[in-house]
Amino acid sequence: MVRFRRTALAASLTVATAALSAAVGLPAPAAAALPTAAVALGDSFISGEGAGAYSPVVDVTGVTQSFPGWSAPNSNAYFCHRSPNASLHQADLPGIQARFNLACSGGQPYDIAAASATRAKGRQVAAQLDQLRAVGQSHDIDLVLIGLGSNNSSFTFGSVAEKCANRFIADAWTGWWEFWAYLGGPVEQEPCDDADLATAAQFGAATAETTAAVRQILTTLDQIDADGQHRIVFQDYTNPLPPELAQVYWSEDDRDDTRDKFRALGAERYAAGCPIHRASLAPGHRFSQGLGTLVNSVRTTLAAEFPAADLVYLNVQRAFDGARLCEQAGSPTGTLATPIRLQDGPSGVFVTSLSGYDKLDIQRIANTCGTYFQTCQESWHPNAAGHKVLGRCLTGAAATASRAVSCVRAPDGAVSVG
Repeated sequence: MVRFRRTALAASLTVATAALSAAVGLPAPAAAALPTAAVALGDSFISGEGAGAYSPVVDVTGVTQSFPGWSAPNSNAYFCHRSPNASLHQADLPGIQARFNLACSGGQPYDIAAASATRAKGRQVAAQLDQLRAVGQSHDIDLVLIGLGSNNSSFTFGSVAEKCANRFIADAWTGWWEFWAYLGGPVEQEPCDDADLATAAQFGAATAETTAAVRQILTTLDQIDADGQHRIVFQDYTNPLPPELAQVYWSEDDRDDTRDKFRALGAERYAAGCPIHRASLAPGHRFSQGLGTLVNSVRTTLAAEFPAADLVYLNVQRAFDGARLCEQAGSPTGTLATPIRLQDGPSGVFVTSLSGYDKLDIQRIANTCGTYFQTCQESWHPNAAGHKVLGRCLTGAAATASRAVSCVRAPDGAVSVG
């Protein structure tokens, strides 16, 4: 009752003050400015997958989920893997007082306006727009980082990576005449080609799907942003693998990856973090370039629809030059991406070497990834050092006067944005 009376009294005084100001021509009291915020939306390359130290995540029911154990359902909200080491938190953003990472590993365009939990293989989190609206109630959103497009209803980064790595491992440990029984049946042993990753029709569908989702983000921001001033950065994707492997990884025991059964070479590349056919590398880079085209196309389309919007395309495809997995001898040491790492059951212990394993061992280990995807989902994502580089890229994109910038790593490790 006392609290209600104080509130009522305060309201009466406010009304009286406003009336007095109007009567004598004084300006009305200014509303207190909201603290400024930067927000990240999208998928794993934005959430911080691979960067470690993952934060608890509030699920769709409002319950905060901490690490639930390696054998928990992969749909658990925690496996969004939002990291305090993600690029949003590494960037130098003058004037920004708070940062909110709303992205989710595995996020798709569908998850922007709908709860991820309502689609197949989605995580138990609310729609990213609902989370964004909540931020808008308490903060003035000045910067939004969007990473969207690598996962969609046509293809996902995880399925592409799994396909090409599995083909290499199957080729390394078995002959073409042997039955290779992963979960779901035999696995092909040929290198991946362009059509195995994404067709032109699939890229077209993914572009339309992503454009529609980002249009909803822009519309929502126009509705909720306190001052209507915000920059939106569209980041594309960097390939964790180089255009060509360092020569030390080409062959082992006089066997290369163009013949059946090259187990020593398979073990060597797995240990280095790059279990992949050399012939799969060029299609993989064309796939990454296609994702860049997708993201830039989304920005261009929406810039025409929202001419007053501050939209910047951030190209990070060369941000890891010279420091990709197996680009130099000694990989994965000194690289900017996480190696492929599997577990032999949901134990939390990663298998770092496949030397001495037979094909049944390999089958069992690979099946762990299929059954408990959280045990391997960090694979081939930017690591903490990689996210630090991406943070420098974001720093440049946040300050640029250009509508499109490229972030490039020089041979000496310097990173430039221009």
